[in-house]
Amino acid sequence: MQPFYAAAVGGTVLYERDGAVATLTLSRPERLNAIVPELVDDLEAALDRAEADEAIRVVRLRGAGRAFCAGYDIERGAQAMEAAEAGTTWDPMADYRMMSRFVGAYMRLWRCPKPVIARLHGYAFGVGLELALACDFRVASDDLQLALPEVRLGMIPGSGGTQRLARLIGLGRAKDVIMRGRRIQAGEALALGLVTEVVPAAELDAAVQRLVDELAELSPLALATAKRVLNHVYDAPLHVGLELEGYAYGMLRSSHDFREGVEAFGEKRKPEFEGR
Repeated sequence: MQPFYAAAVGGTVLYERDGAVATLTLSRPERLNAIVPELVDDLEAALDRAEADEAIRVVRLRGAGRAFCAGYDIERGAQAMEAAEAGTTWDPMADYRMMSRFVGAYMRLWRCPKPVIARLHGYAFGVGLELALACDFRVASDDLQLALPEVRLGMIPGSGGTQRLARLIGLGRAKDVIMRGRRIQAGEALALGLVTEVVPAAELDAAVQRLVDELAELSPLALATAKRVLNHVYDAPLHVGLELEGYAYGMLRSSHDFREGVEAFGEKRKPEFEGR
């Protein structure tokens, strides 16, 4: 097993590697991990590292301090807007390009071939919630509050919130959340299907670790394939989804991991998957 190590990635994201698990920590606790462009760049750099490491089987995403992520750093954004408006070359498309960077980074999580678990506590607002929605699993403490409050600022979510939330909880419920900009407590989030599990705050790390351990023991190839099939055909016609599922099923039947899984089952032992 590879040794544990931790390193800052550009100053706003901490990358920790412990065996088969990579932990990415948003590290702006003094601002409740509010998102700024450089954090998004650092997050992508950390994902590059996790994806390139073949020994990594699970990615855990968390926030330092009192919250997962309180959203976009509005104070920083206001300062940038004032500076741009005071100049002579203000680009009205600057915000659009910035949000496009956010969307691209969040798509990296969505496409990551390794399972991504969001560890949620405190607040997950705005682009912070959109970041969590791009992950595969969301494990929450019972003090969690979720919201997409952009409408209360005369705006709408711009990093995938309208699309991912509607696909996750349905159009009517997504309208209720987004068009009212209301906060959702942990219990309601669980009932809506927004989070995978809710536990007392003191038990959050243990709950996340249980899921990490479970996923790390499964076939990396099967997990990556299941994630890709689920993501890419969720809103496709049924016949398209069935065709892709069948193709993926056939491909996995010729894999080492499938052969190992069947043999281990017959021999009543724990399988040793290799991701091939």
